[in-house]
Parts: sequence; structure tokens; C-alpha cells
Amino acid sequence: MSGSENATSDADFHDAVESLEQLGLTTYEAKVFITLQRLRTGTAREVNDATSVPRSQVYATAESLESQGLVEIQQSNPITYKPVDITQARELLTERFEREQNRAFSYVEQAISEGTGIEEREDIWTISGAARINNRAVNLIETADDRLILGTGDTRHFPPEVCEALASAAARGVSVSVLSDDDGVNEIASDLGVSTEPARGYRPSDDQTGRILLGDDDIILLSVSAHRSGEEAGLWSADTEFATILMQVVEAGLYEGF
Repeated sequence: MSGSENATSDADFHDAVESLEQLGLTTYEAKVFITLQRLRTGTAREVNDATSVPRSQVYATAESLESQGLVEIQQSNPITYKPVDITQARELLTERFEREQNRAFSYVEQAISEGTGIEEREDIWTISGAARINNRAVNLIETADDRLILGTGDTRHFPPEVCEALASAAARGVSVSVLSDDDGVNEIASDLGVSTEPARGYRPSDDQTGRILLGDDDIILLSVSAHRSGEEAGLWSADTEFATILMQVVEAGLYEGF
């Protein structure tokens, strides 16, 4: 490598090239632009001698830079290239970067808006993984205004974040009840200061455990976790007609027996 690329260090040159690439220039465009800034004017041969861009590519690259307002071309023999003032170049590249950034984020915002619309039309969502279900449970608990019912026979369904959410709900006046026949679960509920009741119609099998979370009149989360695999999967719905109807069915089973 020679010329402008040796004038400073190879690392500095390549860093500058990469930075210009981030602003939208191609690798060749960045190299030719930097080289011309150092040469101030140059022919294709001179640019080729000063950088690694093949001479055959200098012509097309310079024309591309001209179309972007970054280079001026003098129709002499041989053709001579001159870069625009660095301040002008900075303004042009910054404006283009901001324009492309705005265009990209406008699209992303539109995609988010459309995605939100789809979610609002859905009645029920599936979810898998204990950590994700715990996070969803916390979210649903935090949205409850009047009452919460949690049915489970597994103390693992009481990680710190769920316990904190339940205690906080009780503290803000939400009626919180835990349905379980498990001594460990009932002990945790007692420590949290929430009421406990027998499981009644809620009887997980020996092969799997799960949880039921009901809130107000339109919040529901149901899950099942197989002992053998340890994986938990479930479904949830909130603020939907589906949640209201399913809650009525589930709650009837809890208190009257399936």
C-alpha cells in the first residue's frame, strides 16, 4: 500500500474508511474520497497509485461520488478529479445519514404499530419457558385492580419477582388468594400475607404440575409443566371476551369441582 494510505497509519486509514462506510459510502468510494482529500486533485492514475482501488474502478467510483455531490470532475485530458470542501462533504453525508436513519425508523415504527394492532386483535397467546411465564405472571398481577387467584402445587412458581408482585398487589388493596394443598406453597402465601384456600377442583396430576392465575374478571394464565422434561408451557389472555368466558369456566371448576 502506498500514497495516502501510508501517510498516516494503515489502521487510521481503515478506521476512516469504515466510518465513511457507516455514513453510506462503499469501500471504494470511501478510499477514493479520502485519497482525493489528501491529493486535493488527481487523475485516475494518481488515485490508483495512492490507494488500493484498481484504476479500472476509479472512474466509476469517482462518477458515483460526483453524483452524490462529493467530487467535482474536470473534463480534461486526462480527466481530473477534485473533492468538495471537507465541511461541505460533512454536511452532505450527515444529512444523508439522518435522512436514511429517519426513513429506517419510520418503517420500524410503522411495523411496531402494525404489530401492536395484530396483538390487540388476538384473544389468546401461548407462552413457554418458566422464566417467560414468571415474567408474564408478574405483568398480569401488576395490572389487577380488584382480585387475584393463584392456584398451584409447586413452590417453584413463587420466584422472588412473583412473590414481590403478589405482596405489592395485596398492599395496594387487591384481594389475593392462593389455592393449594401443598404445605410449602401455603407457607409461602402466609409469609406474603395473602389468604390460602384448599385446592378443591384444582388437582394437578402426579406426572405434571401447572399453575392457574386469575385476575379481576378478564385476566387469565394457565400453564402445565411436565416433571420429566421440566418444561413449562401455557397460555394467557387479558382484557378480552375470551379471558372473561374462560375465567368463568375455570373458576367454576376451582370452586365446584370439575
